[in-house]
Amino acid sequence: MVMVFLLFAPAACLANGGTLRDSSNSSIGSIDNDGTVRNSSGSSIGKFQSDGVIRNSSGSSVGKIDSDGTVRNSSNSSIGRIESDGTVRNSSGSSIGKIQSDGTVRNSQNAHIGSANGVKTTWAAVFFFFNFF
Repeated sequence: MVMVFLLFAPAACLANGGTLRDSSNSSIGSIDNDGTVRNSSGSSIGKFQSDGVIRNSSGSSVGKIDSDGTVRNSSNSSIGRIESDGTVRNSSGSSIGKIQSDGTVRNSQNAHIGSANGVKTTWAAVFFFFNFF
């Protein structure tokens, strides 16, 4: 029985989402597979909904990710874009960073600023670059 648990433990960890880490590899939070954003203490600080709406801890809409990767604030103004390759752009179209396929987060100078293993690219980009949480 213990062996079965050990074999399935990694899958159970993946089912819970992914950890967000800073450049020093310290945990700064997590995002569950259902979109719940948690701080480093495990408290919910917001949520990404399946329709793209981003909510704060009070449940108020603070923004949205459109299906084309456009990131909008609570006034529905475009504040940036997340491209299919993970490149993150500000509202002027300038690159401000990138979420690599392995979850590594880099700024516009290509410096490592964190990681988001097991987190959707769009969610990681919003967390690290658009300051909704």
